[in-house]
Amino acid sequence: MIGASLSRWTMAFFAVSLVCLILAETLMAVGYGFPSHAIEAPETLVVVHLVAIGWLSLLMCGALFQFVPVLVAKPLWRPFLALPVLACLMAGLGFLLAGFLQLAGTLESDLPFLILGGCLLPLGFAMAIWILGETLWRARPLPLPARFVATGLICLLVLAFLGSLFAHLLSGWIPAERLAAERGRLVPLHAAMGIGGWLTFSAVGVSYRLLPMFMLAPDHERATSRWVWLSGSAALLALGLGVLLELALGASTSLSFGVAGICGLVALVLYGTDLAFFYRHRKRRQLELNIKASGGAFAALFASALLCGVLVASGTLERHVGALVYLVFFGWLSGLALSQLYKIVPFLTWLECYGPVMGRKPTPRVQDLVAERRDGPWFILYFAGVFAATGALLAEELTLFRLGSAVVCIATLAIVVELVLARRLANVSASLRLPEGTRLPRLFMAASGGR
Repeated sequence: MIGASLSRWTMAFFAVSLVCLILAETLMAVGYGFPSHAIEAPETLVVVHLVAIGWLSLLMCGALFQFVPVLVAKPLWRPFLALPVLACLMAGLGFLLAGFLQLAGTLESDLPFLILGGCLLPLGFAMAIWILGETLWRARPLPLPARFVATGLICLLVLAFLGSLFAHLLSGWIPAERLAAERGRLVPLHAAMGIGGWLTFSAVGVSYRLLPMFMLAPDHERATSRWVWLSGSAALLALGLGVLLELALGASTSLSFGVAGICGLVALVLYGTDLAFFYRHRKRRQLELNIKASGGAFAALFASALLCGVLVASGTLERHVGALVYLVFFGWLSGLALSQLYKIVPFLTWLECYGPVMGRKPTPRVQDLVAERRDGPWFILYFAGVFAATGALLAEELTLFRLGSAVVCIATLAIVVELVLARRLANVSASLRLPEGTRLPRLFMAASGGR
């Protein structure tokens, strides 16, 4: 990582994504969207897409622009497209949300917002796939973590196509009655490609590189890791091809989801053994806060799998699917993202500010850019709020859910403030803060880009 080029716009992606997260959490705390509205209501779609696209997908794109070159030890190709990607995704998300507000009757306008969003979002994602895909293609044969990311990008392609199709169907611009009738059966595939394929598979791949690096654990390719990728890919293939085939034959999609569930469970168990291996064999005995906080995210991941199994076995999955999705979104994916941002933002800031004078001037440590003792309680509060809100959804206690969401929102705000303080070097002692030859990093943009 030392000596790697900094992605010029990654901090901007992070900033926009965090704004979307706080906005979504605020909406839930005030009772907008599910469970105050139906799970398929336009109000719920506003919140879901703020989280899925505005928060998690923008964050993942920004992170991959920085870390894919690290995964493959090659420079990022066409980095100048990163800013157009950000612009397209922001504009597309804005139009998509406006379209949902039109459907809800909140926004009165004749403009085809859904169509505009359904065009700009696939364009933005296509450019992101082009940048990352070409970088991966030129680095063949790929190391294992990069193979996870490549699979995630394929899922993103399917996800963007289905999302655009849904936007056009909802707008009424595609008069395809058969497709419209099947939309309800395609939504689970859309969600699985997004949550399981694009977001989870990419996050797992990056974790195979970041966790050993941050814990000083062995990072060689293990047989269990390869089987995580193989079984996870089999699950996604069963969904991507199996569901479409079953729909074409007019059959139920239960077989495809059943096969995918078994393969996904195998991948999850093996991933758990790899995580235990990293923790047991780490050389850094004193864990930093980002690794401690990641434990909450991993607990949420395995709790989500357990909850899914219980709901399927009890026949209550449809009734409580909102609680399951909330736990995956905010416990697993958002918890992992916030905990790793707590390390990534100071790390990139340190590289940008102190990398040029490293070895020539006294510099602070990366961990000096944050105040772990002060920040630890915010992560505890965050995960406590997530698990409480999930329990409230299962118990169908609306007031308790809003209270839990408010706690999550407050904790997130506090973590974001700490990230801003790290970016401004506010926690660094005055004697080490800006030695000669350094300058204060800009908040949203790195000083140097790739080629």
